[in-house]
Amino acid sequence: MNVNNTTSAAVLEELRRRPADRRRTLFTGATVVTMDPDLGVIDGGDLLVEGSMITAVGRGLDAADAVVVDATGAILTPGFVDTHRHAWEAQLRRIMPDVDDLGGYVMATLAGYATVYRPEDMYTGTRLAALTAIDSGITTMLDFSHNSRTREHSDAAIEALVDTGIRGVHASMGPHFGKWDRQWPGDLTRIKSQYFSSDDQLLTLRLATLATDQIAGPALTYGPELAKVAKELGIGVSVDAVFGTPGSEAILCWAKGGILSPDITLIHSTGLTSDAWKAMGETGTTVALAPTSDAQIGLESAIPAVDEALAFGIRPGLSIDIEVALASDMFTQMRALHAIQRMRAVHAVYGTDQRPSRITTHDVLDFATLQGARTNGLADITGSLTPGKKADLLVIQAEDLNNMPLNDPIGTIVLGSDARNISAVLINGEPRKWDGQVLDVNLAALRSEVHASREYVLNTPVV
Repeated sequence: MNVNNTTSAAVLEELRRRPADRRRTLFTGATVVTMDPDLGVIDGGDLLVEGSMITAVGRGLDAADAVVVDATGAILTPGFVDTHRHAWEAQLRRIMPDVDDLGGYVMATLAGYATVYRPEDMYTGTRLAALTAIDSGITTMLDFSHNSRTREHSDAAIEALVDTGIRGVHASMGPHFGKWDRQWPGDLTRIKSQYFSSDDQLLTLRLATLATDQIAGPALTYGPELAKVAKELGIGVSVDAVFGTPGSEAILCWAKGGILSPDITLIHSTGLTSDAWKAMGETGTTVALAPTSDAQIGLESAIPAVDEALAFGIRPGLSIDIEVALASDMFTQMRALHAIQRMRAVHAVYGTDQRPSRITTHDVLDFATLQGARTNGLADITGSLTPGKKADLLVIQAEDLNNMPLNDPIGTIVLGSDARNISAVLINGEPRKWDGQVLDVNLAALRSEVHASREYVLNTPVV
């Protein structure tokens, strides 16, 4: 089998020689994991990309004048979708790997480091997070950007997403603590006009907010006023820190007020009551789980709420959350959730004759792709290798040392693979990683920028 020329430099050169809007790329001979319920997995399959779109998936496709990519020995899969990451923190990665609880994170990061961030630090952290996402196969990232101290801070975060070529969702929120211009949420009107005037672009806009006023007061808390802002702008809402009894009470209040809907995403959703879950299920509200965040930091019950979501008909998306204490990649999230849920399922029936109700590798890959896209309001655009959707896809080498031989493609993606096996990443049909390397990045210059920003943040007195 030919696995050496799948993403060769010569193929990339030929692709880039052609105008992007008229480029045709035919991947052949791959195991195509479409994550489309009607298409399933296609062994020895082909996939045709024309411009930014997937136009055909099947076997024996013929496309005249296409650049042919021999993907024998590889898996094609949709790019992963991150539904919630605080990207601006990336230059502080793993600075608190053993953080004890949410309060420890909040006081060190949001009440501390965040207060001294300049716009250029927002840019550096967000760009670093997005490039790392691309490297590990995340083609869509929702940046929950909750350090918008000035309009320039917001602009820097958005421009960082633009400059990386990721399919980005800028979820804008004012900061929790410290001095800021109080321009949010009013500045969202300018932001939308300046950066999000088209519906056919890589970036989309959402309003970011908190579930309750316990951490940062009422100004940042979701309710009728912020729901009105989002409705007037025609954008979705991502609500963070949805926890426990206070979060459950807020959800029931929102349901009563008619401000829960499929356009609302509730993040974490840990330790909620059955009544709250019932309201979420009945209104089609989406959920973004953060498996390692809940478990490692110990948020409420510390158990990712996948069983609760599924019980009420909600298939959640997955997210990274905070790189100051957690891993940066989706493989870790899928494996953590898979292991935790199956442990819970077996433990629940241990010592009885009942059969455990366990999720599968297909479930967690679905959460990480199609359901993540739905959670971000992008299900018609990305999340599956469906003709008519944008070409956001990964080429994963199934015959690498840690993956061979290929016995189960979904199991190989979820349990066997990591960033080193991703030989190519396409976003909107454009190669962003090729031959195992993220493209168009001066790594030495980026490294200097990241280190300089980190030193500034760590050595500047808290405002």
